[in-house]
Amino acid sequence: MFTYIIRRLISAVIMLAIVSMATFAIFFLVPRLAGATAEGMASRYVGRTATEETAKLAAERLGFNDPLVVQYGRYVKGIVSGAEYDYGAGVEQCPAPCLGYSFITRQPVFPDLMNRLPVTLSLAVGAALIWVLLGVGIGVLSALRRGTVFDRFAMIVALAGVSLPIFFTGLISLQVFAYGNPFSWAAQGGYYVTIEDSPARWAYGLLLPWITLAFLFAATYARLTRAGMLETMNEDYIRTARAKGLVERKVIVKHGLRGALTPIITIFGLDFGLLIGGAVLTETAYSLNGLGKYAIDAITNQDLPKVMGVTLLAALFVILANLIVDLLYAVVDPRVRLT
Repeated sequence: MFTYIIRRLISAVIMLAIVSMATFAIFFLVPRLAGATAEGMASRYVGRTATEETAKLAAERLGFNDPLVVQYGRYVKGIVSGAEYDYGAGVEQCPAPCLGYSFITRQPVFPDLMNRLPVTLSLAVGAALIWVLLGVGIGVLSALRRGTVFDRFAMIVALAGVSLPIFFTGLISLQVFAYGNPFSWAAQGGYYVTIEDSPARWAYGLLLPWITLAFLFAATYARLTRAGMLETMNEDYIRTARAKGLVERKVIVKHGLRGALTPIITIFGLDFGLLIGGAVLTETAYSLNGLGKYAIDAITNQDLPKVMGVTLLAALFVILANLIVDLLYAVVDPRVRLT
């Protein structure tokens, strides 16, 4: 087990290095191959209204005339040990981990990301708890009651959940449950209180976004769990467990559900990692100032350092989520430890 964990940790570090190279290539190498000049690259840092002279000076200060290998080394060094940025009026220190410096807001990117992370993390964790419990529970019940009215109704609702986009269900939910009508019980868009200030108000403000986001994912998990349980419950070891006299609940939970968990863990790791990187549509629909909305604002303002910072941080979360998934495989299925 220890060797398995070490192997996966090494793989995660290598993947992080590859992601940093890919991120750098997307934002620096590809534009150069498309014909972008150093001044054109610099203009994306100093804003759309920058003059040609300003862009030329920025290109010199940022080192865009240096070879790409040197630029990548500077980029990695900034992440590991920090960097300095000359914005003309002075030199700004960007402490490690430096994911860039916004010349539009004149602020390092990493502290901004950390300020937005609690909102996104709160949204992702709460929604994940709801969709896992609800989706897996409904999927198991549907598999055990295959062909019944409950099974058919649950799969119809699941199909609707998969089909309806977040921006549609989010706006409808706000209109029905938040904006001054007889059914209003939820907080309006943009309402967020930190859990340290008031756990009750924190949950109240995020309850409707949790439900909206969980509705989409719970539908997928219900269908996936149902399919996995139907396959698992027909295996020989399930019949053997019943023949030994085990109670049905133990057969279902310990043997049936455990055998169907592998694909669920896989998709959960990917979904959760991507959500921590920013639930773009949900945060936009509910006006929550998380990483997703931060990314949208950065793209709108063409603030390249912020876009790069969000991209790298989101990739980090996906890699960490996959690492945790790999470790959970070894817990759910001991045979994985041998691979």
